Amino acid sequence: MNPQQRQDSIVDLVRRQGYASIEQLTEHFAVTPQTIRRDLNRLSSEGQLRRVHGGAGLESSTVNTAYSMRKTLNLEAKQRIAALLASHIPDHASLFINIGTSNEVVAEALLDHHGLEVITNNLNVAAILQRKDDFNVIIAGGQVRSRDGGIIGEATIDFINQFKVDFGIIGISGIDEDGSLLEFDYQEVRVAQAIIENSRQVYLAADHSKFQRNPVVRQGNLSQLDALFTDRQPSERILQLLQAHDVTLHLA
Repeated sequence: MNPQQRQDSIVDLVRRQGYASIEQLTEHFAVTPQTIRRDLNRLSSEGQLRRVHGGAGLESSTVNTAYSMRKTLNLEAKQRIAALLASHIPDHASLFINIGTSNEVVAEALLDHHGLEVITNNLNVAAILQRKDDFNVIIAGGQVRSRDGGIIGEATIDFINQFKVDFGIIGISGIDEDGSLLEFDYQEVRVAQAIIENSRQVYLAADHSKFQRNPVVRQGNLSQLDALFTDRQPSERILQLLQAHDVTLHLA
């Protein structure tokens, strides 16, 4: 078993039990405590597990990781995903881009495009894209979340519902094995649902860590997507769901 396989198995074990001690993991995988500590530190830094004294537990299902930490988590993977997704957006297209650090990286990857019209509820995305003279960037009205520059609320939903665009680019905090797309903020979810409803094609950018997280609010389902862009092969169950609903998988 290589380190990546062991770490994936650790996450699975902790998800089943809720907690695992270093001693238990050392015995289970027949490796040294130092090896397990390195594994847990890496998984914690990726936001997949919560490091606690003597072991590891699940990340909170009600509170998201701080924005400053999420900006750097799996950044290289996010950049590969963003570049691949951007290659599927033609010049002179219209699109929604919603809240999330992955989508901010996608915005950076779109700067080589021409003539895009972008509606966003993410102040950071708007700040990135405003550099382009030939882009038309429209910011949704609503309540600004101080922690990450996301815009949410009834006014945001009403604004989104005025448009019908070529592509909706969404992010997500977690993907359940049953295909549920999960988030932490109910108000953010309602805006994302409006984006999905008003997009001709829906693209999801999600790095591998999102398949190991279980936020509490249901945003939608993989079946609503046209394409999933990620950096590792998902589980067999997820692959079956994608195939059943004709969702194209793109691996960066």
